[in-house]
Amino acid sequence: MKIFLDTANLESIKKFNDMGLLDGITTNPSLMYKEGGNPKDAMEEITKIIKGDVSLEVLSTEYSGMVEEGKRLRQHGDNVVVKVPMTPDGLKACKSLSSEGIPVNVTLIFSANQALLAAKSGAKYVSPFIGRLDDVGQNGMELISEIKEIFSNYNFGTQILVASVRHPLHVVDAAKIGADVVTLPPGVLDKMMLHPLTKIGLGNFLADWEKMKSGNPDVKI
Repeated sequence: MKIFLDTANLESIKKFNDMGLLDGITTNPSLMYKEGGNPKDAMEEITKIIKGDVSLEVLSTEYSGMVEEGKRLRQHGDNVVVKVPMTPDGLKACKSLSSEGIPVNVTLIFSANQALLAAKSGAKYVSPFIGRLDDVGQNGMELISEIKEIFSNYNFGTQILVASVRHPLHVVDAAKIGADVVTLPPGVLDKMMLHPLTKIGLGNFLADWEKMKSGNPDVKI
Protein backbone atom coordinates (compact mmCIF):
# COMPACT_ATOMS: atom_id res chain seq x y z
CA MET A 1 0.00 0.00 0.00
CA LYS A 2 1.29 3.43 -0.93
CA ILE A 3 1.53 6.16 1.69
CA PHE A 4 0.83 9.78 0.77
CA LEU A 5 1.22 12.69 3.18
CA ASP A 6 -1.79 15.00 3.39
CA THR A 7 -0.13 18.36 3.93
CA ALA A 8 1.45 21.41 2.34
CA ASN A 9 4.02 21.74 5.12
CA LEU A 10 7.45 21.55 3.51
CA GLU A 11 9.24 20.64 6.73
CA SER A 12 7.03 17.59 7.28
CA ILE A 13 7.29 16.57 3.64
CA LYS A 14 11.10 16.69 3.73
CA LYS A 15 11.23 14.89 7.09
CA PHE A 16 9.23 11.85 6.01
CA ASN A 17 10.55 11.81 2.46
CA ASP A 18 14.10 11.57 3.82
CA MET A 19 12.99 8.42 5.69
CA GLY A 20 11.88 6.89 2.39
CA LEU A 21 8.26 6.64 3.54
CA LEU A 22 6.42 8.82 1.04
CA ASP A 23 4.97 7.71 -2.28
CA GLY A 24 3.13 10.96 -2.89
CA ILE A 25 1.39 14.04 -1.50
CA THR A 26 -2.18 15.28 -1.35
CA THR A 27 -3.04 18.92 -0.78
CA ASN A 28 -6.12 21.11 -0.83
CA PRO A 29 -6.86 24.84 -0.51
CA SER A 30 -7.34 24.56 3.26
CA LEU A 31 -3.91 22.99 3.73
CA MET A 32 -2.31 25.65 1.52
CA TYR A 33 -4.03 28.41 3.50
CA LYS A 34 -2.84 26.89 6.79
CA GLU A 35 0.82 27.17 5.72
CA GLY A 36 0.54 30.75 4.45
CA GLY A 37 2.96 32.20 1.91
CA ASN A 38 2.66 31.95 -1.84
CA PRO A 39 0.82 28.73 -2.78
CA LYS A 40 2.39 28.70 -6.25
CA ASP A 41 5.87 28.59 -4.73
CA ALA A 42 4.80 25.83 -2.35
CA MET A 43 3.34 23.72 -5.17
CA GLU A 44 6.51 24.01 -7.22
CA GLU A 45 8.69 23.08 -4.24
CA ILE A 46 6.55 20.06 -3.33
CA THR A 47 6.62 18.67 -6.87
CA LYS A 48 10.42 18.93 -6.85
CA ILE A 49 10.84 17.19 -3.49
CA ILE A 50 8.44 14.33 -4.21
CA LYS A 51 9.01 11.95 -7.11
CA GLY A 52 5.58 10.35 -6.84
CA ASP A 53 2.14 11.83 -7.51
CA VAL A 54 1.24 15.20 -6.02
CA SER A 55 -2.48 16.04 -5.93
CA LEU A 56 -3.20 19.75 -6.41
CA GLU A 57 -6.82 20.88 -6.19
CA VAL A 58 -8.79 23.17 -8.45
CA LEU A 59 -10.82 26.02 -6.96
CA SER A 60 -13.41 26.40 -9.69
CA THR A 61 -16.75 24.66 -9.31
CA GLU A 62 -17.75 24.72 -12.97
CA TYR A 63 -16.48 22.60 -15.84
CA SER A 64 -14.55 25.05 -17.99
CA GLY A 65 -12.85 26.60 -14.97
CA MET A 66 -11.79 23.21 -13.65
CA VAL A 67 -10.27 22.23 -16.98
CA GLU A 68 -8.45 25.55 -17.31
CA GLU A 69 -7.11 25.39 -13.74
CA GLY A 70 -6.22 21.73 -14.10
CA LYS A 71 -4.03 22.44 -17.11
CA ARG A 72 -2.30 25.28 -15.23
CA LEU A 73 -1.69 23.08 -12.19
CA ARG A 74 -0.20 20.40 -14.40
CA GLN A 75 2.48 22.89 -15.46
CA HIS A 76 4.00 22.61 -11.98
CA GLY A 77 5.30 19.14 -12.84
CA ASP A 78 4.71 15.88 -14.66
CA ASN A 79 3.89 14.28 -11.32
CA VAL A 80 0.91 16.59 -10.70
CA VAL A 81 -2.48 14.93 -10.36
CA VAL A 82 -5.39 17.34 -10.67
CA LYS A 83 -7.88 17.04 -7.84
CA VAL A 84 -11.52 17.81 -8.74
CA PRO A 85 -14.67 17.52 -6.60
CA MET A 86 -17.24 14.76 -6.99
CA THR A 87 -19.86 16.83 -8.83
CA PRO A 88 -21.38 16.57 -12.31
CA ASP A 89 -19.01 19.28 -13.53
CA GLY A 90 -16.15 17.55 -11.75
CA LEU A 91 -16.85 14.28 -13.55
CA LYS A 92 -17.03 16.08 -16.88
CA ALA A 93 -13.72 17.80 -16.16
CA CYS A 94 -12.23 14.46 -15.11
CA LYS A 95 -13.21 12.95 -18.44
CA SER A 96 -11.74 15.86 -20.41
CA LEU A 97 -8.48 16.08 -18.47
CA SER A 98 -7.96 12.32 -18.45
CA SER A 99 -8.51 12.14 -22.21
CA GLU A 100 -5.65 14.64 -22.59
CA GLY A 101 -3.33 12.53 -20.48
CA ILE A 102 -3.69 14.57 -17.29
CA PRO A 103 -4.34 12.27 -14.30
CA VAL A 104 -7.21 13.16 -12.00
CA ASN A 105 -8.06 12.53 -8.36
CA VAL A 106 -11.81 12.80 -7.71
CA THR A 107 -12.22 13.93 -4.11
CA LEU A 108 -15.04 14.19 -1.56
CA ILE A 109 -16.29 10.66 -2.23
CA PHE A 110 -18.84 9.48 0.31
CA SER A 111 -20.59 6.57 -1.43
CA ALA A 112 -19.81 3.56 -3.60
CA ASN A 113 -22.01 5.02 -6.33
CA GLN A 114 -19.86 8.14 -6.45
CA ALA A 115 -16.68 6.05 -6.63
CA LEU A 116 -18.11 3.98 -9.47
CA LEU A 117 -19.02 7.06 -11.50
CA ALA A 118 -15.62 8.63 -10.90
CA ALA A 119 -13.88 5.47 -12.10
CA LYS A 120 -16.02 5.43 -15.24
CA SER A 121 -15.11 9.06 -15.93
CA GLY A 122 -11.44 8.07 -16.07
CA ALA A 123 -10.16 9.03 -12.61
CA LYS A 124 -6.72 7.76 -11.63
CA TYR A 125 -7.71 8.03 -7.95
CA VAL A 126 -10.95 8.20 -5.99
CA SER A 127 -10.68 9.69 -2.50
CA PRO A 128 -13.29 8.38 -0.03
CA PHE A 129 -13.33 10.46 3.18
CA ILE A 130 -13.66 7.79 5.84
CA GLY A 131 -13.14 9.97 8.92
CA ARG A 132 -15.93 12.32 7.97
CA LEU A 133 -18.28 9.36 7.50
CA ASP A 134 -17.34 8.06 10.95
CA ASP A 135 -18.09 11.53 12.34
CA VAL A 136 -21.74 11.29 11.23
CA GLY A 137 -22.27 7.74 12.50
CA GLN A 138 -21.51 5.82 9.31
CA ASN A 139 -18.82 3.20 8.83
CA GLY A 140 -16.15 4.75 6.67
CA MET A 141 -14.10 1.57 6.33
CA GLU A 142 -17.15 -0.35 5.15
CA LEU A 143 -17.25 2.04 2.20
CA ILE A 144 -13.65 1.14 1.33
CA SER A 145 -14.61 -2.56 1.29
CA GLU A 146 -17.56 -1.84 -1.02
CA ILE A 147 -15.45 0.17 -3.46
CA LYS A 148 -12.71 -2.47 -3.43
CA GLU A 149 -15.22 -5.21 -4.29
CA ILE A 150 -16.82 -3.19 -7.09
CA PHE A 151 -13.50 -2.19 -8.66
CA SER A 152 -12.29 -5.81 -8.49
CA ASN A 153 -15.44 -7.04 -10.23
CA TYR A 154 -14.81 -4.85 -13.25
CA ASN A 155 -11.02 -4.49 -13.31
CA PHE A 156 -11.11 -0.71 -13.04
CA GLY A 157 -7.65 0.85 -13.19
CA THR A 158 -8.74 3.54 -10.74
CA GLN A 159 -6.92 3.44 -7.41
CA ILE A 160 -8.63 3.76 -4.03
CA LEU A 161 -7.02 6.60 -2.08
CA VAL A 162 -8.26 6.45 1.52
CA ALA A 163 -8.57 10.01 2.84
CA SER A 164 -9.66 11.74 6.05
CA VAL A 165 -7.60 9.26 8.04
CA ARG A 166 -7.81 10.04 11.76
CA HIS A 167 -5.63 7.43 13.48
CA PRO A 168 -3.25 4.50 12.84
CA LEU A 169 -6.02 1.89 13.07
CA HIS A 170 -7.57 3.41 9.96
CA VAL A 171 -4.31 2.63 8.16
CA VAL A 172 -4.23 -0.99 9.33
CA ASP A 173 -7.87 -1.54 8.34
CA ALA A 174 -7.31 0.02 4.91
CA ALA A 175 -4.28 -2.21 4.35
CA LYS A 176 -6.24 -5.33 5.34
CA ILE A 177 -8.92 -4.47 2.81
CA GLY A 178 -6.32 -3.87 0.11
CA ALA A 179 -6.73 -0.14 -0.53
CA ASP A 180 -4.15 1.17 -2.97
CA VAL A 181 -3.20 4.32 -1.06
CA VAL A 182 -3.74 6.04 2.28
CA THR A 183 -3.10 9.73 2.70
CA LEU A 184 -2.20 10.76 6.22
CA PRO A 185 -1.70 13.96 8.18
CA PRO A 186 1.83 14.14 9.60
CA GLY A 187 0.58 13.48 13.14
CA VAL A 188 -0.86 10.10 12.21
CA LEU A 189 2.33 9.04 10.44
CA ASP A 190 4.30 10.04 13.53
CA LYS A 191 2.05 7.84 15.70
CA MET A 192 2.51 4.86 13.36
CA MET A 193 6.22 4.80 14.18
CA LEU A 194 5.77 4.80 17.96
CA HIS A 195 5.19 1.98 20.43
CA PRO A 196 5.99 2.06 24.16
CA LEU A 197 7.64 -1.38 24.04
CA THR A 198 10.05 -0.19 21.35
CA LYS A 199 11.14 2.69 23.59
CA ILE A 200 11.48 0.40 26.62
CA GLY A 201 13.43 -2.19 24.65
CA LEU A 202 15.84 0.37 23.26
CA GLY A 203 16.38 1.80 26.71
CA ASN A 204 17.19 -1.67 28.07
CA PHE A 205 19.67 -2.37 25.28
CA LEU A 206 21.50 0.90 25.84
CA ALA A 207 21.57 0.46 29.61
CA ASP A 208 23.06 -3.03 29.30
CA TRP A 209 25.65 -1.77 26.83
CA GLU A 210 26.74 0.94 29.27
CA LYS A 211 27.10 -1.70 31.99
CA MET A 212 29.28 -3.80 29.73
CA LYS A 213 31.42 -0.79 28.81
CA SER A 214 32.00 0.03 32.47
CA GLY A 215 33.88 -3.25 32.84
CA ASN A 216 35.46 -3.12 29.37
CA PRO A 217 36.21 0.53 28.59
CA ASP A 218 37.92 -0.30 25.28
CA VAL A 219 35.01 -2.27 23.80
CA LYS A 220 33.54 -0.90 20.57
CA ILE A 221 30.98 -1.97 18.01
